[in-house]
Amino acid sequence: MKKMILFFSHNLTDEQREDAKSKWYIEAFLTLPAELQTLWSNVPAQLEDIEHYLEPMKAFLLKNVSKDDIVLVQGDFGATYKIVTLLKSFHIAAVYATTKREVEEKEVNGKIVKTSVFKHIRFRRY
Repeated sequence: MKKMILFFSHNLTDEQREDAKSKWYIEAFLTLPAELQTLWSNVPAQLEDIEHYLEPMKAFLLKNVSKDDIVLVQGDFGATYKIVTLLKSFHIAAVYATTKREVEEKEVNGKIVKTSVFKHIRFRRY
């Protein structure tokens, strides 16, 4: 069964799930366990080197990924780079989500309020 493993700090939207299923033939989605999700979403800025910090996430990945799987990787730039590099060394596809920002303006109590809405467009390979 082809799955998408989520190294991602948000929940996938329905649009993203449908895109993954229709264009990438994903049959299941695997999220990080809660403790790893907390680590992924909170990479400490004060660490000079995050290699050791990422070890539990790398171990989870290598235990759970198969050659045909796809891994959605988005987060801290350095952590993303290191995970994508690891995946590429094993010839496993890594992707990121692309969006289009639509800005809406409206007047509220005499003030202009801008709201940005992000619409999923596609997953793109690293």
